[in-house]
Amino acid sequence: MSLPENFEVLISEAEASNLYGNLIIQLNKDLLYANIDLEFDKETLPSSLKLVLHETVYYLLQNKFTDYLNLLYQVDISESKVRNLSGEDLVKLSEEVTFLILQREWQKVWYKAKFS
Repeated sequence: MSLPENFEVLISEAEASNLYGNLIIQLNKDLLYANIDLEFDKETLPSSLKLVLHETVYYLLQNKFTDYLNLLYQVDISESKVRNLSGEDLVKLSEEVTFLILQREWQKVWYKAKFS
């Protein structure tokens, strides 16, 4: 499996595979396990998903850093991937972390669909 390079490719792959709903379910599950008070409806539009998740990551970075780290741990984001991001601009950083979260969630969903 090659990981999607951007949000649009990720969403098009998820929709083409009829796994977008599963992506939302997996994301909701990991948000719940990370104790983040956020849940997406299965019918959430991709643009809304990206926007709300980005805002949440940005808020966590600024105000609840421990919860942010817990979310990264729960989703299983590689520490080296986060370290490679530039932390100079929090908006940009939170956008990149949001994509890493969605990318990892997509990877989980794809493997489950492929090998279950």
